[in-house]
Amino acid sequence: MSTELEQHLKLILVTKEVPKKTMLLKRGQVCENVYFIESGMLHCFYEKNSEKITSWFMKENDVIISAKSFYMQTPSEESIVALEDTLVHGITYQQLQDIYSKHLEFNVIGRVLTTKYYIQSEERLYSLRKERARDRYLSLLDTQPDIIRRAPLKHVASYLGINMETLSRIRSSI
Repeated sequence: MSTELEQHLKLILVTKEVPKKTMLLKRGQVCENVYFIESGMLHCFYEKNSEKITSWFMKENDVIISAKSFYMQTPSEESIVALEDTLVHGITYQQLQDIYSKHLEFNVIGRVLTTKYYIQSEERLYSLRKERARDRYLSLLDTQPDIIRRAPLKHVASYLGINMETLSRIRSSI
């Protein structure tokens, strides 16, 4: 990043402490900010038949938004809640648009992040559609063991698309 861009970000970034169990975004609200997570872990979920379905976990060095809500500036179908005390740094949708137009180098950063998260989303979708439950768990254990250590198992089960009983059987067989 150029010095100019770095200084601009320092001026506009808002730091927010999000205590454990606090909602960063509630379903129905417009996601007005994109956040970089310095420390802690957040859980993104939607509700189906009054059941909470985990769509993402985000932790240190990740960016968290409700993508459709943020980019379309429409009410979110998802909620985001802190699973741990979390420290985030954020900018608004409009600030991001201003950075993109005034600091062209940030477009590259945006493209790299978009590519990273799009690929993760596609891999997750394929995993849910093609892999057996046990293989999904083993893959998560291999690629993101901290999620299994840090997140409540009911959220892990939901993220893997399985119930708690299946998760218990898989864990006991390993």
